[in-house]
Formats: sequence, C-alpha cells, structure tokens
Amino acid sequence: MQRTLVVDDSPTIRRMVMASLKDVCPGGFAEAGSGLEALEQLALAPFALMILDLNMPDMHGLEVLKFVRSHQKYRDLPVVVLTTRGDAASRGEVVKEGASLYLTKPFAPIALAEQVRSLLNGRARPADDVARNPHG
Repeated sequence: MQRTLVVDDSPTIRRMVMASLKDVCPGGFAEAGSGLEALEQLALAPFALMILDLNMPDMHGLEVLKFVRSHQKYRDLPVVVLTTRGDAASRGEVVKEGASLYLTKPFAPIALAEQVRSLLNGRARPADDVARNPHG
C-alpha cells in the first residue's frame, strides 16, 4: 500500500496531519520539511496522496504543485493544499494549477480526515468548490 507524503516546514503540523489521517491513510507516511525535500521524496517512492503547505523555505508549495502537475509520472497524484493562506488569489492560483483540495489552517482533525477520505474515495468536491465553501 502506498504512503502519504506530508509536506510542511512545521514538524508540529506534520505530526498533527499524520495523527489526523492515520486511519484514512493506512499505507503510512513520509515527511518533507521543504519543497525540495518533497521532490526528493517523490523521486524515491510512489505516493498515494500528498498534503502540501504553500509557505515553505527554498521552494514554495505552488512550485511543488506545478512540478507535480507538469510531470506525467505524478500528474494523477491527489494533492491536498493545507495552508494558512485563505485569500482568494492564493486559492485561485492553487485551483488553476490543479490542486485536488484546498483547505486552510487551523484545521479540525476530523474535518481533514473526512475531506481526505472523500477525495480518496472519489467523492470529494473539486478544489474550487471547497475554496468557495470550505465548511460545507
């Protein structure tokens, strides 16, 4: 079973995400603390899902998303953007680049798990719908 890649510069947020998704993502987790680390992880193994922050050192999350969507090998990888940036411009850019879901921090662990479960089961709303109505 493939793992989930959790990309965030905060170790605390990475731990919170992994704890929230432990029942939803049974393949386990890999972590990356920066965009470049995320690309390294992608090169090492296949993943079933990526949880991606936008604001990170060395490589912005949007650049990671663009990379993922521009390479055939990763094009179908579900990418959940989980960020503090809730502004319309950031949402619009992320949706345009092909994020599967756009969620903002702080997050409720149960809500994150429900959204990811729906995404993995093919029932999630498109990222632009979530961006317009993140709570329902």
